[in-house]
Amino acid sequence: MPSGRHSNVLVLLAVAVPLAVLLTSERRIAGAAGFPLDDSWIHLHFARNLAEGAGFSYNPGAPVAGSTAPLWTLLLGGAFALAGPSIMIVKVIGVAVTVAAALVTRGAALAWGASAPAALAAALAVLWTGPLAWGSLSGMEVPLAAMLVAATLWAHARGRLFLTALFAALAPLARPEAIVLLPLVALSTPPTMRRLGVFIGLAAVVLAPAVAFSLATVGAPVPATAAAKIEGGLLGWLAGIHEPLVRLLVTRPSQFAGEWIGWLWTTHVLLPIALAPAVVVVWRRVGPALGVPALALIAHPLAMALLAPYRGPAFQEGRYSAHLLPLAFIVLASALGPTWTRRRGVLTAVWLALALASLVPAGTRYAWAVQNINAMQVRLGHWVVQNVPRHGSLALNDIGAIAYISRRRVIDLMGLVTPEIIPYRRQGEDGILRFVGEQCPDYVIVFPAWFPDMTARRYLLEPVYRVHLERNEVAGADEMVVYRLVRCAV
Repeated sequence: MPSGRHSNVLVLLAVAVPLAVLLTSERRIAGAAGFPLDDSWIHLHFARNLAEGAGFSYNPGAPVAGSTAPLWTLLLGGAFALAGPSIMIVKVIGVAVTVAAALVTRGAALAWGASAPAALAAALAVLWTGPLAWGSLSGMEVPLAAMLVAATLWAHARGRLFLTALFAALAPLARPEAIVLLPLVALSTPPTMRRLGVFIGLAAVVLAPAVAFSLATVGAPVPATAAAKIEGGLLGWLAGIHEPLVRLLVTRPSQFAGEWIGWLWTTHVLLPIALAPAVVVVWRRVGPALGVPALALIAHPLAMALLAPYRGPAFQEGRYSAHLLPLAFIVLASALGPTWTRRRGVLTAVWLALALASLVPAGTRYAWAVQNINAMQVRLGHWVVQNVPRHGSLALNDIGAIAYISRRRVIDLMGLVTPEIIPYRRQGEDGILRFVGEQCPDYVIVFPAWFPDMTARRYLLEPVYRVHLERNEVAGADEMVVYRLVRCAV
């Protein structure tokens, strides 16, 4: 078996496999580099404004808590300040953080009693699993959240109380759903006053600035990206969104739990089969110190459904869920125990072979998503540059690539960076149209399928340009249309 240093080198080399698969598919299908989500460009837009001294704003001069993953946005902003904004910088950071997540996963697995081969396999699984490979090139926060989850478990295994609490508190700033892990780790060993004080104190210090900024700019304790999307649950109830108790307590939790199992199955066919027995074995072999945090693998879909539901655990390659994959692989490696047998070696080899096989369809999905965003939102961004005056303004339902490329002032019809529209949205299309009339943008660029009543009013909105996707894999609709606002009075 390779030494620790050699194992780390193998991990560094192993990242070439998913990169080759995904980048080859991207070149073949998309023909150019890009991102598989329009949301990726939102991070870039915020980050560039940060780097240029405009603060945490989407429209310079108007601060707004519009990122659900502010830690990732800040990381990109720092990189842009040092090296300038570019797609390549974002992808390099994503790959580097994914490799870091794999290396920390290996260290955590060893610290929890896994054998060296099993720990190395856990690290390779991080790199060779479709959602995390996708995340490394997506421009999204997926790898940072995964790395912080792995770091929390590494520090916890080594008894580093301060680091454990710090990493556990930082993780929700990279992916809010990671907050489920924080109380589980805090309570996984006897809850002394000192331990609880460190966890509560660090969580308050780390999370309070984000909450305060959200309250000041959005009027809610969560970013506008969350406030605009929440469809129910506890946070929805606090915001005045009430729903039947059956849906809140039964229907949606059951739906999300089923979707979670299905996502685990599509991520790796053995994951939903192996995880439950592995958690039981870990409880017996290691005890609650790892067994309690492992419960996050069960609590995750239920917490999503009960606290702040929007889309389910499988949404967009599972980007709301992939941060828990290092935890899953650490649990599996630890369940195999400190000894290594030929039988366990065969099982591990089968696992990694199946993971490699899953990279091919993951690469195809990634490439078509990049093609869709490039062909629609990126193309429209360049159209705006050529046809809309620099001082012009746009009302959009997808604010990422169009705003980043054009640098025009943006009115976000979904409320992600324009929180003042949220009360209007609750009144349906008439409310949105009234808000558009009050703001009076030069152009409205939307999916007509999302706003059928509004876009049918040709005396108010005149279509001037449209983009249609022949094969739509990721966009909100097949067609996006540019409308000129005929008049502002509604």
